[in-house]
Amino acid sequence: MSEKVRVRFAPSPTGPLHMGGVRTALYNYLFAKKHQGTFLLRIEDTDQTRFVEGAEKYIQDSLEWCGIKVDEGQGIGGEYGPYKQSERKEQDLYRKYAEQLVAEDKAYYAFDTAEELEQMREDLKKAGVAAPQYNSITRSRMKNSISLSKEEVDKRMAAGEPYVIRIKIPRNEEIKFQDIIRGWVLVHSSNLDDKVLYKSDGMPTYHLANIVDDHLMKITHVIRGEEWLPSAPLHVYLYEAFGWQETMPKFAHLPLLLKPDGNGKLSKRDGDRLGFPVFPLEWKDPQSGEISSGYREKGYFPEAFINILSLLGWNPGTNQEVFSMEELIEAFSLERVGKAGAKYDPEKAKWFNQQYLRSKQDSELAKALRQKEGLPFDLSKISDSFLESVCSLMKERATFLEDLINDGNYFFTAPESFDEKTVKKKWKEESATLMKEWSIDLSQLASFQAEEIEKAFKQFLEQKGMGIGAVLPLFRLLVTGKGMGPSMFSIAELLGKEECIFRMNTGIEKLA
Repeated sequence: MSEKVRVRFAPSPTGPLHMGGVRTALYNYLFAKKHQGTFLLRIEDTDQTRFVEGAEKYIQDSLEWCGIKVDEGQGIGGEYGPYKQSERKEQDLYRKYAEQLVAEDKAYYAFDTAEELEQMREDLKKAGVAAPQYNSITRSRMKNSISLSKEEVDKRMAAGEPYVIRIKIPRNEEIKFQDIIRGWVLVHSSNLDDKVLYKSDGMPTYHLANIVDDHLMKITHVIRGEEWLPSAPLHVYLYEAFGWQETMPKFAHLPLLLKPDGNGKLSKRDGDRLGFPVFPLEWKDPQSGEISSGYREKGYFPEAFINILSLLGWNPGTNQEVFSMEELIEAFSLERVGKAGAKYDPEKAKWFNQQYLRSKQDSELAKALRQKEGLPFDLSKISDSFLESVCSLMKERATFLEDLINDGNYFFTAPESFDEKTVKKKWKEESATLMKEWSIDLSQLASFQAEEIEKAFKQFLEQKGMGIGAVLPLFRLLVTGKGMGPSMFSIAELLGKEECIFRMNTGIEKLA
């Protein structure tokens, strides 16, 4: 690209960061890194009525956990700051640009009260008129600097009467722009409202603030969710109104993230209700105290979470599914992002977590287990080598980190109960005698390595003239209490001869 790529992720601190927001941040990040550009974080807190305490830090913590590194912006700094809109408002930055449009007859002051606006909507509704409502036709009937005399406007402003600044959308114009994902988008100006740009509380609306900030921060590409597509024509018109057409960023509107059944957008309200988190990290509502689960706390690796999000809308054009962040950067392109909504598959997310768990070193898994809270066993007295061996044996069957311990609990304590299905199907009247004989053979082994145990077991089967399926499940049942699991000979080696024989004798007594 001929220009230095600069993209921004600009969330509002109105609550926890939804996984759809994380995907938007991810696509911006991948695009920036692919083109050796800059990924910027900006906090858009223009709507102070919806501000939620702790949300901004939650956004930053979520990006950090996901491995999405911010190059510039809130919490990092940079030459285009401040990177929080409420702090930029203190510089009276946005008012200047809003007043510029008023001076050029491209915007106007409006003094309408909330009651008057509601009455206008009711009147239009009765007349069968759909949106837009405050526009080139209705503005002349309302209280604004177009319908009122200059003297009346000056009088109202001098008296400190509340007002807003609205964009003056022309009546008969076509507004068009090219979206990288969706192609040409064309909207007639008659379908647009005279949106508020500057509010009576002295804060800009999203429409004004994000245009001004993107321009001043030299943003080259605006990559955001499909829900902003209806606002894009207004934003394009604002660039034209300011005379910034030549530096207007290129737009790319991402497809919606859908519920697993494809029936509607996956929303924040779906958190936990559908049986899976919709937030990267656990969130506690500061007002209600309600806790929403997060992928981190549910045991997902950040790499797995990022991997599933990357494929919700983007197709690499190959059969590859598991990508490292470096591989995603190399392969990503906006041209391969689709228009259609992408259904989220929670089972596929588990599969991704399983793949990443299997790929990790045993030492890495053991270290992560020691740091994990809420496990049923105290691992402080367990040696590193033992714990790493447990991880090695269990990780092919595990989906989450805690599965290594929960499903492999027999490595840490003798079984208190035995798998009912296996007992019913395999434990016969002669099983106690058979297992007692096998325990005697085990006790006589000079070497208790897995290979030697397996060799002795095969000899035992030959002596008894029995098949492996008639004996091995009983051995596993007595030692682990389970009906299935990893190599029984490796389990026996790790537990040791004394422990195995003790468990067999104890189990025989219980089952007898």
